[in-house]
Amino acid sequence: MPLPGKPVSLWIDTSDRLGLPPLERDAEADACVLGAGITGLTAALELHRAGRSVVVLDMHEVGAGVTGHTTAKLQALHGTVYDQLRRRFGRDGAARYAAMNLEALDYVAAQVRDLGIDCAWRRKPAAVFAWTAKEAEELEAEGEAARAAGLPVRLTDDAGELPFPVQRVLWLDDQAELQARAYCVALARHLLAEGVAIHEQTTATHVGEGSAPVVRTAGGATVRARDVVVATHYPFLDRGVLFPRLTPKRSYALAVRAPRVVEGMYISVGAPTRSLRAHPDGRGGELLIVGGEGHNAGEEGDTTPERYRRLAAFAREHFGATEVTHRWSAHDMQTADGLPYAGRLTPLSRHVWVATGYRKWGLTNGTACGRLLARRITGQEDPFASLVDTTRFTPLRSAPGLLKEGAKDARHMVGDRLRKDAGPRCTHLGCRTLWNAAEETWDCPCHGSRFAVDGSVLQGPAVRPIPAEQLKTPDRGSSVSDG
Repeated sequence: MPLPGKPVSLWIDTSDRLGLPPLERDAEADACVLGAGITGLTAALELHRAGRSVVVLDMHEVGAGVTGHTTAKLQALHGTVYDQLRRRFGRDGAARYAAMNLEALDYVAAQVRDLGIDCAWRRKPAAVFAWTAKEAEELEAEGEAARAAGLPVRLTDDAGELPFPVQRVLWLDDQAELQARAYCVALARHLLAEGVAIHEQTTATHVGEGSAPVVRTAGGATVRARDVVVATHYPFLDRGVLFPRLTPKRSYALAVRAPRVVEGMYISVGAPTRSLRAHPDGRGGELLIVGGEGHNAGEEGDTTPERYRRLAAFAREHFGATEVTHRWSAHDMQTADGLPYAGRLTPLSRHVWVATGYRKWGLTNGTACGRLLARRITGQEDPFASLVDTTRFTPLRSAPGLLKEGAKDARHMVGDRLRKDAGPRCTHLGCRTLWNAAEETWDCPCHGSRFAVDGSVLQGPAVRPIPAEQLKTPDRGSSVSDG
């Protein structure tokens, strides 16, 4: 079953492009939002509703970043997160995380309804399943923790519609799926109609501090704003000291035609990770979306076309898939203690804000964090602010992750400079990039920046391209189209 030659997200391929002009003249606003994904657009919408003037800038296009490369599930059941959060933050911490995500889901539902958004919105049950008996024990603990956190979950032994054996399934009803990029485009259109300025193909390169921070862009234009929201998924500003607290993960997805699909939304609790859901194909049928094969971003030997082939083989074996229509991948940021970050960029910041670290569940977490930042900027109370605050100090809960991430960064940042055969260097902090044969990109193992073959920035935190003199002809290896 051949794979498409070039990666393109189903959501980006089947939604409109706005074609908005880049920022070419200096501007002023009450708020400047960097990033037009679900976090940035939610923050912009709520700031506008609160009476603030807003300018939104995006390096590429509206909804075409990580939001446009997810599996597009909206749910509060996130793998085995509640058992982890209960152990790290107590029952109250887990309960607040559950409430935050449920509120975010309801918020998106309200926008779809009130703004008349056409984004293939469908309420569906969400499920986490266990392959093995040991994983089933983990799932039982997760079910107990989720119930204690206030989620009406149910645990069953029945695989139901899944065409392969599983040990246990944990269910949460009344969750949702949607076309994520179409949702973002619709929010952007609404904001544009309301007079909000949105500029695509505009890369922010610097953000000042003080009472009126100035955002500088690669094109030379600036935005002076009272508040700046950095919603670029991975913050490109070094002074927040967030880099040691974030680990970039990469995962893959396929959309396939198959004689049978699933009605619910599924993800496995153990390896190999498999995520499943369906989506209308526009011709009266359904596509099956299969995701998984996650690994640390940019690690040598991990980014190969074989990961797509394994997903295709799984879809063919269990669902009879006959065609792969789309393939894509995405970065997700894992925080050291398991909770997102949303708040001031640094303890001394008063007008620069940031949100990141969604742990592969960015549609609900990103919505929640966008709303939270808008509330804080406008002086409103947010019940979840202290839970996800960027200045929280959790050394005992974070120590293993911090040590591991710090050692990895040190190994690359120091060791790469001693290697004579070092490849192109990331323009963020100088780590050696590795060739990703599956995506045909240069990927940074330190903080997840990605560059095209010509050195242009595909994904930050880097904002400057790799100089031409560092580039070399990559070894493309076998083509993904021959699988």
